[in-house]
Amino acid sequence: MTRSHRRQLAALMLAAVVPLAGCGTPGGSVSGSASGKLQVVAAENFWGSIAAQLGGARVTVSSVIADPNSDPHSYEPTASDGVAFARSQIAIVNGIGYDPWASQLVAANQSSGRLVLDVGGLLGLKAGDNPHQWYSPSSVLRVIDQIVVDYKRLDPTDGPYFEDRRKAFERTGLAEYDRLRSEIRARYAGVPVGYSESVFRPLGESLGLKLMTPYSFAKAIAEGTDVSAQDKQTVDRQAETRAIRVWVYNSQNATPDVQRVNQLAREAHIPIATITETLAPASVTFEQWQSAQLRRLLSALHQATGR
Repeated sequence: MTRSHRRQLAALMLAAVVPLAGCGTPGGSVSGSASGKLQVVAAENFWGSIAAQLGGARVTVSSVIADPNSDPHSYEPTASDGVAFARSQIAIVNGIGYDPWASQLVAANQSSGRLVLDVGGLLGLKAGDNPHQWYSPSSVLRVIDQIVVDYKRLDPTDGPYFEDRRKAFERTGLAEYDRLRSEIRARYAGVPVGYSESVFRPLGESLGLKLMTPYSFAKAIAEGTDVSAQDKQTVDRQAETRAIRVWVYNSQNATPDVQRVNQLAREAHIPIATITETLAPASVTFEQWQSAQLRRLLSALHQATGR
């Protein structure tokens, strides 16, 4: 973070300190807004989508990062973002070094009545670990459980409603997502694939794919740092020699290094599957977005293997 960025963030945090009267308190009834709904702010829309579906008519959820063109790593918050966090009864941040601006806004506006769900903290992860846990099916389930726990804590009267929403989301909402993952794992476990950045790694591991790309390459691309010459040579060679059967890349972050491998994969007739870091388009739900990506991956694996 640059010095000017730090000064801007400090000013925003001071501007965002607003009266928090009327917020619900843990174990009490919800009274966070005139509508009587729980007020939830998510730093990113992948967690916000899940929170909204679990909350239904009893919750209002807003997401700060909702534009597919925004980079959560380098996002510069606005004054309205600070106000939204200050007025929230539940704040959901990714943590793990991914969105430090969000945690700073929360810390600048302390409230005894606000619950903060830090995904990294929930999962026992720290800065330096892979922050892209919305691509980990097991992590997603843990976050779902915690969101419902937090809803019931702030609004115990509607506890049965939130529990019903959770069951419906897991059994129906995630049904296609679960089916596609099971199919890929059953048909293509062990198939060697390359991937442009660490966002894909949790999903690729859960699918049983053989991830060939050096993690240091994928991590550097995700964090915007320099890729080593050795990693470049390794990834290029994997494409040129068809050591990978499919190449997966984040279309929201097509750096020159990624574009070079994209071209090598095309020249080697290696099927390419695209993913994105945040919901794309922003209007879809978490499960619609993930299922669409899994279908693209399934098609690429079928094209590569003939099965």
